[in-house]
Amino acid sequence: MFGFMVTKAVLVPYPVKKAYDYAVPKGMDVEDGDYVVVPLGARHVIGVVWGEGADDVNPSKIKSIIQKYDVPPMPAPMRRFIDWAAHYTMSELGAFLKLALSVPSALDEPKSVKAYVCAKSHSPNTNLPPTGVGKALGMDGWKNLSPKHKAVMEIARDGLARRASELSREAGVGAGVIKTLHEKGYLKEVLVTQPPPCRAPDALRAGATLSPAQQLAADELVLATKNKYSAYLLDGVTGSGKTEVYFEAVAQALKQDKQVLIMLPEIALSNAFLSRFKERFGCAPALWHSSLSDAMRKTTWRGVAQGECKVVVGARSSLFLPYKDLGLIIVDEEHDPAYKQEEGVICNARDMAVVRAHMGKFPVVMVSATPSLESMHNVWSGKYGHLELPDRHGQAGMPDMHLIDMTKDKPERNHFIAPSLTKAIADTITEQKGQALLFLNRRGYAPLTLCRTCGHRFECPRCSAWLIEHKKTNKLHCHHCGYDTRMPPQCPKCGDKDSLAACGPGVERVLEEVRELFPDARTCVLSSDTATTHDELKKMLDDIRDHRVDIIIGTQIIAKGHHFPKLTLVGVIDADLGLSGGDLRASERTFQLLHQVAGRAGREDEKGHVYLQSFNPQSRVMQALASFARDDFLNVEAMQREAANMPPYSRLAGIIVSGRDEGQVIELSKKLGQSAPHAKGVQTLGPADAPMYKLRGKFRRRLLVRADKQIDIQKTIEHWLAEFKIPTTLRVQVDIDPQSFF
Repeated sequence: MFGFMVTKAVLVPYPVKKAYDYAVPKGMDVEDGDYVVVPLGARHVIGVVWGEGADDVNPSKIKSIIQKYDVPPMPAPMRRFIDWAAHYTMSELGAFLKLALSVPSALDEPKSVKAYVCAKSHSPNTNLPPTGVGKALGMDGWKNLSPKHKAVMEIARDGLARRASELSREAGVGAGVIKTLHEKGYLKEVLVTQPPPCRAPDALRAGATLSPAQQLAADELVLATKNKYSAYLLDGVTGSGKTEVYFEAVAQALKQDKQVLIMLPEIALSNAFLSRFKERFGCAPALWHSSLSDAMRKTTWRGVAQGECKVVVGARSSLFLPYKDLGLIIVDEEHDPAYKQEEGVICNARDMAVVRAHMGKFPVVMVSATPSLESMHNVWSGKYGHLELPDRHGQAGMPDMHLIDMTKDKPERNHFIAPSLTKAIADTITEQKGQALLFLNRRGYAPLTLCRTCGHRFECPRCSAWLIEHKKTNKLHCHHCGYDTRMPPQCPKCGDKDSLAACGPGVERVLEEVRELFPDARTCVLSSDTATTHDELKKMLDDIRDHRVDIIIGTQIIAKGHHFPKLTLVGVIDADLGLSGGDLRASERTFQLLHQVAGRAGREDEKGHVYLQSFNPQSRVMQALASFARDDFLNVEAMQREAANMPPYSRLAGIIVSGRDEGQVIELSKKLGQSAPHAKGVQTLGPADAPMYKLRGKFRRRLLVRADKQIDIQKTIEHWLAEFKIPTTLRVQVDIDPQSFF
């Protein structure tokens, strides 16, 4: 027997399936959840203490923990959540920890920086004269300050230390204003560590006046913010004031000194949201998304872990921050497919948020004007409470819907805007002095370029996808892998110089047509190509909101969450676009997207109008949109899914085999198919070529497992794949609850 040694299991943020045992050095007090440094091979790596190690080990065969960080330990509910998520998605445990340790430098002791606080002599609570200034103090002492100076002092009066950049950003002033206030003795310079954002939101600040329906929903959410789990669907039409309702729940959680996470599917939604949040709570929330600087991510991560950041607004990755005391999760636009992470660890952050709330024993609120069928099924089965806001807030009414039959109301040759929509745009921007939005969910100039002489089509050499022409760059781009090439002067196959033709419209081509039709109108294109940074996006949205633009041409980046007071007309250029391809959720997603973009029209006093250009206006989706028959649409969709035994009435798992050797991919996928599980309640379909057969240079084949809901699909797949030794040149990915089938 070996001598007694205290050991701990430490999980490292690498693709490992379990935690490893390490000895605890004498004098080091280590608890579960502590962040530590351990040796791993020849390297020293960061890890998290995951539990007790082995009772009896050989001291000569175990390495010791090297260092413990002075950071609050990862809470037990978060560790249980990571354990569960790894098992559910059939991913390596360490890969999920990597999501929670995305900023390892945040564990290091932060350096001191120069910051400013309100000088005591200038506090509104004192009557002492200011240093060097013989004037009465307090609020009266500010009466001779300029509006910009007063704006800074209003922020600084809470006594929190802020860097000059933070003060100037919150007050909307230049750095020189901060310098002047310091020189005059109004601000005092101090050395502090970089302060985390959103340390002191004002939960007692008055919110908006709520309608009776809003108040009923808010009261129920406020009542739910106790130390117990509950799940709600906040279901309201576009413009019904859902944000103001869940702000009441946020305020209640803050009163209990809890942290709050508000998840948004896209960073584009955060711009307008930040202003509303600041107006409601007196400070900006902490942001979490991929566009943040490393320094900001480090400060926010540490602030979250220490419990100082009270409210985080973030993309799906924000769910994996190590909250010290999380007490409420809001999942806004819960239906949005952007919550599904398709690369790396494959998981759906919306569904994971529900599990995180359940393990933490606090409420979670799903929010949408067009709820997913999965969430509605949870409402119907009693798993979610249902809070409804059927009307728009204030005087605004729902827009009038107009279906344009493109087989009858035809545009001119090589044009894409129907005559009736052209007239409606003219009336809107000239007679009514309003704004128009033309929506087309297709970036670039044209989705396909071909040679009219020989029929050659430009295809990506690394993907099974056509190259998209972009006039802005004069290049052909692949939107899947990032490949691009200069637009050739002639056909590379037959050499004809004047035969290359653009087929179909992208937003750039619609802009070209709009400028031809309305040469005096102020126009802009809003897409991920034109708004490449957060600041660019903010400026464009501000220009639209302040009516410095008459006609907006936009992709899905503008479809949801925005409020433009003068926008009264929405025209959808190709309403049928999302209905092709045979995707399980094609009809549902098309309905959701078009319903959301329609909701941008007429959100204030002026009546809104929405025009849907379709080659099949009699389709179920178009008719449901035109008549606002959302519930009827969902009921029919549910009946069709149930008849086909598809989610949410069964479970699916995708198996994707990929590799650079096409023969190897085909051979392994065939072997998997031959031994696939076909037990009672389990059916395996495939293998078949993936719709995107080649992606980033790798060939792809898919299998699909469908199982009854009571079957442990993970266990079934685990036993099946365990029979195979996967070559290192190939990859087999498991996608539990797939949302796409590309």
